Amino acid sequence: MRIEDQAAYVLHARPWRETSVLVEVLSADHGRVGLLARGVQGPKRQPLRAALQPLQHIRFNAVQRGELASLNGAEALDVAPRLAGDAALAGFYISELVLRLAPRNDPHGELYLAFGRTRARLATDEPLAWTLRRFERDLLDALGFGFSLDVDGDGEAIDPAARYRLDPEHGPRRLLSDRGQRDRDEAATGQALLALAHDWQPAADDLASLRRALRTVLAHHLGGRGLKSWELIGQLGRVRPRVAED
Repeated sequence: MRIEDQAAYVLHARPWRETSVLVEVLSADHGRVGLLARGVQGPKRQPLRAALQPLQHIRFNAVQRGELASLNGAEALDVAPRLAGDAALAGFYISELVLRLAPRNDPHGELYLAFGRTRARLATDEPLAWTLRRFERDLLDALGFGFSLDVDGDGEAIDPAARYRLDPEHGPRRLLSDRGQRDRDEAATGQALLALAHDWQPAADDLASLRRALRTVLAHHLGGRGLKSWELIGQLGRVRPRVAED
């Protein structure tokens, strides 16, 4: 199968053998695609190597004959955002989520659009935690794992004053007042769920509760093996307490 003039975002790239690179991209029409870019070393191939950097928006041509497509050419469509510090770590996080959860060669146009929006937001002054919660919501929806955030698993309207744990299969479950501290720590406030449902940025405490609740859902779909970005954020958090939370 030929893939021609396909727009995509680069998720990951690593050297392969002496002169080649293995690249994972999220494309507009083909979903996540694995590419083998042969012979990209040397000064004459520098523009191609630059186009294959993570978070770069590209247009590429390739031929798919097996699990990997052979890259015939690629060009950058814009200048990738220059991210540093916590924003760079957030960029690594969203790419890793797509790599782990999106199957190859399965079109997900909404995920492609959500990734592009999030990539742009990472370069703005929007709080990183809110940017990431919006992406997690959109990713789950695009992959068919999402659920309503304004009604609970029994069809009852979310109570802003209550707390809810997020069941990966059934959605919000209201937390009883006698549940333990761990359950409360992993629960989101009803106000936070309603804010996320309507795309309204919640207050700081509510936003923090969304991180903990959504992580349990993501961990379920990741199958028990966590993310490298989670480990790195945890390590950085012990060094500098104000590190942006994934």
